[in-house]
Amino acid sequence: MFAWYRNWRRRRLLARAELEATLFLAEKQLTGAGGFVIDRHAALMIALQAALPILELGLDWYRGWVEVIVYPESFVTRHEFVDEAGVVHEHERPLQGESWLRGPVILSWPEVAEGGALDGGNLVIHEFAHKLDMLNGVANGFPPLHPGMDPRAWTGALTTAFEDFRGRLDSGRPLPFDGYAAEDPAEFFAVVSEVFFEWPARIWDPYPDVYEQLRAFYRQDPVARFHAWRAGSR
Repeated sequence: MFAWYRNWRRRRLLARAELEATLFLAEKQLTGAGGFVIDRHAALMIALQAALPILELGLDWYRGWVEVIVYPESFVTRHEFVDEAGVVHEHERPLQGESWLRGPVILSWPEVAEGGALDGGNLVIHEFAHKLDMLNGVANGFPPLHPGMDPRAWTGALTTAFEDFRGRLDSGRPLPFDGYAAEDPAEFFAVVSEVFFEWPARIWDPYPDVYEQLRAFYRQDPVARFHAWRAGSR
C-alpha cells in the first residue's frame, strides 16, 4: 500500500511539473543570444527547473514579464554609478545569471545544463526566486507571503540566519552553502531557495526556522520528499 502511494505521488509530482513547464513555455518567450540556439532540449531544461518553485503556487507568480534570454557562456553587464564627487563611472562584470524588475531573466546555458545535479546550486531556481522576491516591487528577501504567514516570523528567521551566515563567513568558519548568500538579503533568499530544492538538509540542519518559512512559502517539503524517494529506492 505504501509503495503504491509513493509511486503515485512521484507520478503526480512529475505530471504537475510537466504541466507547469508546458504552461511556462506557452506564456514565456525564450530567446537565444550570442549565437545560442534554443532547441527543444534547452527549452525543456529551463522550463522544468523554472516550474519547480511554483508547483504549488501557479504560473501567475511569474507574472509581469515575458522573456528569458539565454547566452552560450557567461555574459558581461555594464552598469553606471556616480561616486561621492559626482563622477560617473562604468563598471563591467561577467555574470551567469541576472533578473530584471519587470524585465527578462538572463541565463548562461552551461549553468542551466548543470541544474538538477542536487549539489545545492541551481541558477534557474536562483534567478526565478529573485522574480518571486520582486513581486513586492523590489528584491529585498521579502516576497509576498501567503495569508496566514506571519511577516515577523519570516523576517526574524531570515534575518537571524543571514547575520549568522555573514558571521561564519567573516570568521572563516565552514559555510553550509555558497558564500554568495552573504551579499545581501535578496541574494540570501535566492541562494537558500536553490539549496531548499537541491539539498534541503543544508538549510534544515543549520537554519530550521528558515526551512519552515520556505516550506510554508513554497508549499513544498523537499526533506520529506527526499526521504520518501530514498525509502522507495531501497
